[in-house]
Amino acid sequence: MPVADTMIRIFLECAATHRRPDQFMRRTANGWEAISAERALADVESLALALRELGVERGDRVALLAENRYEWAVTDLAVLGLGAVTVPIYPTLTARQTRDLLENCEARVLVVSTPAQIEKSRTAASGLAFVRALVAMDPPPQAAAGERSFASMLERGAVLRAADPGAFTQSAAAVSPDDLATIIYTSGTTGEPKGAMLTHGNIASNVEAALRVLHYEATDRHLSFLPLCHIFERMAGFYAILACGAGIAYAQNIESVGADAMEVRPTIMSAVPRFFEKVHARVMAAAAARPPLARAIFAWGLAQGLARARAHYARRRLSPLTAFMLPLADRLVMSKIRARMGGRLRFCVSGSAPLSPAVMEFFYAIGIPIIEGYGLTETSPVITLNPAGREKPGTVGSPIPGVEVKIGEQGEILTRGPHVMRGYYRNEAATREALRDGWFHTGDIGHLDEDGYLVITDRLKDLLVLAGGKKVAPQPLEKRLKTSPWVADAVLLGDRRPYVTCLIVPDFAALEAEAKARGWTSATRRVLLDRPDVRALYQADVDRMNADLAPFEQVKRFALLDRELSQEAGELTPTLKVKRKVVVESLAPAIEELYAGHRVPAVA
Repeated sequence: MPVADTMIRIFLECAATHRRPDQFMRRTANGWEAISAERALADVESLALALRELGVERGDRVALLAENRYEWAVTDLAVLGLGAVTVPIYPTLTARQTRDLLENCEARVLVVSTPAQIEKSRTAASGLAFVRALVAMDPPPQAAAGERSFASMLERGAVLRAADPGAFTQSAAAVSPDDLATIIYTSGTTGEPKGAMLTHGNIASNVEAALRVLHYEATDRHLSFLPLCHIFERMAGFYAILACGAGIAYAQNIESVGADAMEVRPTIMSAVPRFFEKVHARVMAAAAARPPLARAIFAWGLAQGLARARAHYARRRLSPLTAFMLPLADRLVMSKIRARMGGRLRFCVSGSAPLSPAVMEFFYAIGIPIIEGYGLTETSPVITLNPAGREKPGTVGSPIPGVEVKIGEQGEILTRGPHVMRGYYRNEAATREALRDGWFHTGDIGHLDEDGYLVITDRLKDLLVLAGGKKVAPQPLEKRLKTSPWVADAVLLGDRRPYVTCLIVPDFAALEAEAKARGWTSATRRVLLDRPDVRALYQADVDRMNADLAPFEQVKRFALLDRELSQEAGELTPTLKVKRKVVVESLAPAIEELYAGHRVPAVA
């Protein structure tokens, strides 16, 4: 489908063409509120004109520090309509981290959400002369000098709009595909955050190409909970939704997604693999805790769904017996699982990291296909997608229209096309390193299979170089371990060490349910993990993984952590990717125990 060449024109065409009464939905104290496209357009115009009165001009940066909500969308579109630049900042960042980003981009205005974020922003922006104003979505009891409420900005903007009705339209029309639209700071798994500069043309081209594979429809409703600060949700769950005229409902928070889904009944959701892994684990744990007859029915029904999934992925016909039993299996088992997610999901989109084939198979089995893709902040973001009906688990699909992919030295994935960023903001050295010979160097390692589907194997900078010189790619092994029902996360270690070890984060819900079923009593989580029979569960998983590995790749020792890795500790990025370097530092005592008696070679 043809898509407008700037994000603001995508929104304006959506509002003019579809006129949805529920273009946006949000949860209030009185239930779900539907916000029409007409009202949203008025709010966008009003905020834009009020921002312009504050001095925001073309090319100026406006920082946006907020959770997913309607005001986030309005702010982004208002900024883009002025020809200014949105700089999204993750709400989970500290005041110090926020200040670093503000100093780098020199934001003119800072738009924030809650009183807690306002307080943090005051600290972050203190003494920064270039920050002219702070706009608060949820105003605190007492505003400081230079602070305004979101509501007052809309009120002032409405007055300005009435005085000059065509002002915003004229401004939006002047925005060009080559104009800088946003600076998005990378999550920093391999180093300090860098500000990727994406133009309107970068993202608009990606929207059009992705929609030729994803097949969103105007009747769809998307439940948005993956951070809009992340380009994946912003493109696939915001601009692409608007481009096809679908609606967006904002989840209250990540913990409320299940309840929100049952109420708004979405047809599309996008998420990172960890979300799908957690859903899978919870479903299996809940089934395991049910009485024997219910467990048997669940196992039988799921087996029929899995048979359907495997036949689909193998491109072969389903056996007549399974085809005959599937309607009953669906009614008894799969439909009940779907109902817990609203009952209307057509498919989900997964990105940000490779998805376990077992999890992808499970979701297809219950009737919710997952379209897995691959991309980076710097590529707007989508590079490849698994086409619906021709998915290949274990791959991230083939290049979307207009995007080129090739494999460079050391197996590095390279890409070029209209989706590739302009460069890193105020960082010429990093730009030269990433953009070479006309190609963007992703830093990921992979290969194209015989059908042209991309398989990602690791990150160049994540390779573990053992003390003996052997190289081990940790991500494929971590992914294999995470297929276990007992494993929530796994981090392989061994760089400059004599052998490979692993930190394992248990899936505590599944483990505790199993412990209860087997009568394993324990006073604390740590006591439970130290039980020999619990250690044996995890040792069996490690042994299965080790069975077909070369001796130097095998995990020799492992530690069970009694807590999850967290963003607060800096161990996870906002999109739940593990920061290996931070984990090594924060869990140094546990790691040293795994290598007790072995000397760490000095760095040359």
